[in-house]
Amino acid sequence: MTVAATMTAFARTLRAAGVAADHLRTQGFLEALDHLDVADPAEVYWAGRLTLCATPDDLPRYDRCFEAFFSGRRARASRTASVTVTRHVAALDEGEQGEGGDDTTTATASRTEILRNRDVAALTAAEREEVHRLLALLRGRRAQRRSRRFVKAHRGPLDQRRTIREALRKGDVALLRHRRHATRPRAVVMIVDVSGSMAPYAETLLRFAHALVRSEPRATRVFSVGTRLTAVTAELRHRDAGTAMAGASRAIPDWSGGTRLGEELRDFLKNHDARGAIVVIASDGWERGDPTLLGEQMARLARQAHRVIWVNPHKGHDGYQPLTGGMRAALPYIDDLVAGHSLAAYEELGERLAHA
Repeated sequence: MTVAATMTAFARTLRAAGVAADHLRTQGFLEALDHLDVADPAEVYWAGRLTLCATPDDLPRYDRCFEAFFSGRRARASRTASVTVTRHVAALDEGEQGEGGDDTTTATASRTEILRNRDVAALTAAEREEVHRLLALLRGRRAQRRSRRFVKAHRGPLDQRRTIREALRKGDVALLRHRRHATRPRAVVMIVDVSGSMAPYAETLLRFAHALVRSEPRATRVFSVGTRLTAVTAELRHRDAGTAMAGASRAIPDWSGGTRLGEELRDFLKNHDARGAIVVIASDGWERGDPTLLGEQMARLARQAHRVIWVNPHKGHDGYQPLTGGMRAALPYIDDLVAGHSLAAYEELGERLAHA
């Protein structure tokens, strides 16, 4: 489900609760979100409250619906209005369905928690769509690094230029001015393997990359690798995840092909720069090329990058060992080898990027 469809469903929930969230108000809500970060719950909350509510009586209903719809909890009982919350969720497995057996049901935190930890490759189409919807709402926080630029500060090194400039303007050194280094998000380079062996995970990984690009467009670059290196950052900048994925799919010519990671990393290092960046490589390590070449390029990459994180979907399975030729060649130059098989694993990866 796209972000627009999700927000429209939220408006329908409000109407069922008695809020006057008609077509025009819903359209205004969607237009407001075009200028905001839909991964930030506070921004979504206030955009909806200011556009979908018509009277003060709507506010309590809006708060209950927002909490129930976006947290997965049932709406609290109220004397003034009953609230029915329906969301598009994954189809329940046989034996888990209620008496009606519908695919549309009241979302619960327990159901979401189960879905968070399931392997993406084992999900049904409806479950995978729900995971993708949750990924679209992921806030890709980023570790900060010191910039060479300076900003005003209350204490710290003396800002001589500003102090002298104000002294000349006022005719007296009335106050010493200080400065400090500004901070900026650390750059992230994400390289996603789209070969045949990664087919069950490639789309979900690209959707995670879309969340990163949406959060920090200027500090994130995304490439796909298979039989060739393809830059897909521009396609993933689109606000809507479905549109972004369609653009990336058209741009990538080697879906479900072979893997020549060594050659593609050599092309990347020849034409692009990873200095000071966190480099995330998402691959199972099945290398059809020469593993020695891959090891050489990983050594070069490790010297450039601030940190190298390798995401292997099989790492989340019990008893996994990095035995493939590609993984053995790359392992000495990896800072972190992490799982990439579930929504919970992607959330953990996001936390690593926020603190790397």
